[in-house]
Amino acid sequence: MRPTSRCVSALLISCAVLADGCDQRQDGASAKNGSQASAAGQDATATSVKSPSQSAPSNSSTGTLDWAEVIEAEVDPAVVTDAGFRDAIKATGLPWRVRDKGTNIEMLLIPPGEFVMGKSRGDDQGEKDEIPAHDVKLTKAFYLGRYEVTQAQWQARMGSNPSVFQSASAEVPAAQVPNRPVEEVSWNMIQGFLTQTGMRLPTEAEWEYAYRAGTTTTFHGFTGYLSGTNDDSLLGNIAWFDGNSNNQTRPVGDKLGNGYGLHDMSGSVYEWVNDWYGGNYYSSSPQNNPQGPRKGTTRVVRGGDWGYDSSICRASNRNNLAPTATSRYVGFRAARTP
Repeated sequence: MRPTSRCVSALLISCAVLADGCDQRQDGASAKNGSQASAAGQDATATSVKSPSQSAPSNSSTGTLDWAEVIEAEVDPAVVTDAGFRDAIKATGLPWRVRDKGTNIEMLLIPPGEFVMGKSRGDDQGEKDEIPAHDVKLTKAFYLGRYEVTQAQWQARMGSNPSVFQSASAEVPAAQVPNRPVEEVSWNMIQGFLTQTGMRLPTEAEWEYAYRAGTTTTFHGFTGYLSGTNDDSLLGNIAWFDGNSNNQTRPVGDKLGNGYGLHDMSGSVYEWVNDWYGGNYYSSSPQNNPQGPRKGTTRVVRGGDWGYDSSICRASNRNNLAPTATSRYVGFRAARTP
């Protein structure tokens, strides 16, 4: 029977955190720790996203990257429809769409810019760790995987596939199974992949900035919050969640992308980011390039998953897991510094 609680941890937790050194895998995410943001910020919401900064080209502005094959140097206006974003990407002097030579991961350039991070205006599902909404400025461009890392990409580098969903189904033919997102990978496990490839995880601020892609709404693809099953078809345009996944992961990239051309930022699998989790971190977060708390016991995961409802697919939703935890609901998206 599916849980009736809206608390995502009720769905994800399956065993205790591996703090005692036990090798047993966790099949779920930890509950939010209940830490509260300052009372002064409890009514704040994200209301605007500022235009991307058009900074001078970086030291890598030759139009080539030694680690990447350039797929498209210039931005495709059919994908990035906002002229301001296209200008900001062009201003970096870096190619827009590339493929990492070591992993075949396709990556898109995300330009520097400013946005309001945290609970969106009109979002009645926002929780205390999503406030206060606050201005954030990212001063450097970065590359982010167009899709979540797939089972095939993980196995090619790591030599094994930990994922639960390795079999074909009525909805996913055998040929497409390798394109399902890799899951059952802990934050600690991912570090080996990143070390071998020269990649990294995005920060939580980078992740939300990339998800929003210039939008201020609860979800990146449309206005408003989905409160009933009659509205879930709207979320179904951009996300795999419990209303359409049929209890399984699906191949990456089958849903519409966002304003930067990134797919599956909402739903599919939760995505590890680099930050330690702090329930009241937003109250003291620096404005420029926030990196998260200096220490903690759990790491942040973002984006929602295939097994729960629309409430966890929101732009500002936050959850957290022990770095040793694994879950069929959690994978990751790779980032790279140019």
